[in-house]
Amino acid sequence: MSANTSIKQLPLSMWLRQGATFDSYVSAANQQLLDNIRNVAALGEEHFIFIWGAEGVGKTHLLQAACHAATNAGNSSVYLPMQEAAQFAPEMLEDLEQMTLVTIDNIDAVAGDQAWETALFNLYNRVRDNGECRLIVSAHQPLASLGLRLPDLLSRLSWGLVYQVQAMTDEEKLQALKQGADSRGFELPDEVANYLLRHYQRQTAALFDLLERLDQRSLAEQRRLTIPFVKQVIETDFRSSKE
Repeated sequence: MSANTSIKQLPLSMWLRQGATFDSYVSAANQQLLDNIRNVAALGEEHFIFIWGAEGVGKTHLLQAACHAATNAGNSSVYLPMQEAAQFAPEMLEDLEQMTLVTIDNIDAVAGDQAWETALFNLYNRVRDNGECRLIVSAHQPLASLGLRLPDLLSRLSWGLVYQVQAMTDEEKLQALKQGADSRGFELPDEVANYLLRHYQRQTAALFDLLERLDQRSLAEQRRLTIPFVKQVIETDFRSSKE
């Protein structure tokens, strides 16, 4: 993707997971955060939110859920994962303030990169001047630990609300998986959900990615979700990753 790629050429939904919705997010410890992100996605009074937390606590889910909510309400949104920044250039941020909602995930991935930090700083200023756009940014580290070289960007990230995302309990993860399955129109038996938590990656994003693959495979092969079938899918994924 070239540096002069326009916003109209950006495949806005290319990184969005279908099941990443507010309805499938379960965490009592993050209820206030969830309420505020819902409010921002619905064009509430707040314009900026910065969230941080360890890998796998659901930051990506929340950002993508906000995009889905904005889109379902007829508004424009974009989700940009900075861990994929090699696929585009800092110029991609130009004109994003014309969107209703901009979500930028894992800003840590470009911390220390002067071009990206400058582009993000300028985006914040344009969003503020525009007055209509909302911006949600996530990171793995708190603001003071991001390792940014541009002090003015650090001050911009502290505009608005700042939250630490708390990890889900196992019970909440089970509930989220079952709700995610329900939203896709299939049943996730309790024994299968418990098996996933015991024998697969416990990070929320990884669990939901697997849930999507299980849905696709079960539809393609007309199979029920059983533990032997889940084992088969996981083993196939593992072999494919080694090839």
